[in-house]
Amino acid sequence: MSEKHVYKVVFINREEVYEIYAKSVYQGDMYGFIIVEELVFGEKSAIVIDPGEEKIRSEFEGVKRSFIPLHEIIRIDQVERRGTAKIVSSERSSKPVGNVSSLYMPEKK
Repeated sequence: MSEKHVYKVVFINREEVYEIYAKSVYQGDMYGFIIVEELVFGEKSAIVIDPGEEKIRSEFEGVKRSFIPLHEIIRIDQVERRGTAKIVSSERSSKPVGNVSSLYMPEKK
């Protein structure tokens, strides 16, 4: 009974909301971090290329395992199939990203 799971992970990174898909998500030994492994992207040979997904693909190229701070995670969903990975940009001065706010935000100097 080999059931394949895909997880949608939504988190905040550098004032942007990332939505990525992975085959493995778990809490690791490093306190306060969620580990995301085996990121899933669309086929490179596809005729139509999504620039948002290409940006994420190039950012995570060569990454075997990503440690995401627990307080930056917005949501983790187990989904039936992969969607399109994307980055939602935000002009964040004192207002949150959409209706989501980070617990800690260092001041810019």
